[in-house]
Amino acid sequence: MFLRFNEYSDIDGLDLFSELKVLKEVLREKISTPIEVLSYINTLDSFPNVYIASRILLTIPVTVATIERSFSKLKLLKSYLKSTMLQDRLNGLAILSIESEVLELLDYKTLIDDFATKKARRLI
Repeated sequence: MFLRFNEYSDIDGLDLFSELKVLKEVLREKISTPIEVLSYINTLDSFPNVYIASRILLTIPVTVATIERSFSKLKLLKSYLKSTMLQDRLNGLAILSIESEVLELLDYKTLIDDFATKKARRLI
């Protein structure tokens, strides 16, 4: 049985099943997190299907909470008065609003000074 999308296939399902059975016996007890398992599989080079499947699974987000937060923030930003705003500015404001925790850690005085020194016109 092949796991495929149209004519493309990365993993053989039967090989994946047998590799998972062998890997279950080979794994040490001190390896517990998915990242540790992926690193361990990468060092062995004998479980190619499990390696591909685990890389795919670890890149898929567990929840859609980040996306839902993005849309709820977008609703707050895009009010009637800001409906004429261009897309680039709206994207920038959305990122600032979503990443507000990181924004609070920034030192505004240093940023303003850096901007002012780079943009200041020098007189001869």
